This record gives sequence, C-alpha cells and structure tokens, in this order.
Amino acid sequence: MAQDDPEEDDPRVKWAEVRTDLAEDRNIMSVERTFAGWLRTALAAIGIGVAFSALFGEFDPPWLAKAIATAFIMGGAVLAFVAQRRACITLAKLSSHHLKPASLPNFKLLSYGLILGALLLVAGLWILNDGLALA
Repeated sequence: MAQDDPEEDDPRVKWAEVRTDLAEDRNIMSVERTFAGWLRTALAAIGIGVAFSALFGEFDPPWLAKAIATAFIMGGAVLAFVAQRRACITLAKLSSHHLKPASLPNFKLLSYGLILGALLLVAGLWILNDGLALA
C-alpha cells in the first residue's frame, strides 16, 4: 500500500542506506583479510617444502625428497594463484563507499611475485645438486 512505503526523506531510509554501504565496505575488508590468509597458507606450504628438502636431503632415492618438496612448493604457488583470482573476481563485484580498498594490481603483484619465487625455488632445488653428478 502507498501509505506503508517510506518517504524519501525518511531518516530510517537514509540510515538503512548507510548501513548497507558500510556492510559492503566490511565485505571488501573481509575479502582482503581472506586473501592475506590464503597467502600466509601458501607461504607456509612453501616453507614446508623447503624444510622437507633441507631435512631429508640425504633421502634415498635423492629425487624423492626433491619431488615431495616440489609438491609442497608448487601447491603453495597454486594456492597463491587461486587466492588472487578469487579476490579479484569478488572485489570486481563490490564497490566501496567509505574506504579506499587495495587495488587489484596489488593483489596480482603479490601473488605473481610469490609464484615466481616458488618457481625459482623449485628450479634451484632441482638444478643445484650439491656438487654431485647428475644421474
């Protein structure tokens, strides 16, 4: 009914719009925190790979320790890629109202930097052979 519709200058409508805007800003901050959590997990996976390679370097056969370390490191790289894709897709759907969110290129730069580091680490892991002849 027409008499039940709130008027445009009704303060309740204005407060509802402000609360909706603030909720969208909170969602943006939530996406940023989630992205940071995913990158922390990716770095932890890479750290586990490095630690595994260092602790079990004398493993027999020697390629097995490198293969397990590589799996953890590449898992971290994949996780970083998935994190930036999800964050960028979600942030593209949201618009900020009262805050300045992090820019999408920053998310990509962080993720691609971590992926490049992981790839260089894997290459170093397999190329550097502690002076042993390649078998």
